Amino acid sequence: MKTLIAKHGTLWSDKFFVISAIASLLFFVGSLFVNYSAILYSTAKAGNATTDILLQNLPLINTDIIFSEGAMLFAIFIAVLLILEPKTIPFTLKSIALFIIIRAIFVSMTHLAPPPDSISSDFSNMRYFSAGADLFFSGHTGLPFMLALVFWENKPLRIFFFISSFVAATAVILGHYHYTIDVFSAFFIAYGIYHISLKFFAKDYKIFKHGLETSAII
Repeated sequence: MKTLIAKHGTLWSDKFFVISAIASLLFFVGSLFVNYSAILYSTAKAGNATTDILLQNLPLINTDIIFSEGAMLFAIFIAVLLILEPKTIPFTLKSIALFIIIRAIFVSMTHLAPPPDSISSDFSNMRYFSAGADLFFSGHTGLPFMLALVFWENKPLRIFFFISSFVAATAVILGHYHYTIDVFSAFFIAYGIYHISLKFFAKDYKIFKHGLETSAII
């Protein structure tokens, strides 16, 4: 506990870190509003469903516990992780916010209706993240995959995030929450977003890796 308090004390006494952390939080909150607007738009404009090679050939399985409750637990895990490793807050939150905004843009461009036989889910607890008609691309798949890249040097976290991504991908396919293209494209788009974050938030990434070492953040 003393070590954790010391970590926070050192970081939150640094002006650059405080400004960057606050900016990352505001960016993240703003991304949720952008995402919510995209959800409303995609739901209102949803067209017809389409055929899909995997959905037509795989059994329909109720994976709602992974899709909804699992996603909430994953979000809590991320929050705890950031509290335990405060130096990761600015870069991680900004990367997540960028991911959400880019996904919202994609969602606004595609207006397919959800697969007609998808497992019914209560989206009220996830209304700022998903509503069922925001399909392309799969956030459940892409976000943990991107976080695996973000935390690449931490092997246990890397493995956890990769497993989370592939479990989520399997769950949304078997539950028919997403089309195959939504899931497979998520890996490639998430990889691209990660590298955009490295360019846009380079100073935050140096803090992410090295803390407040003067030689590392100049």
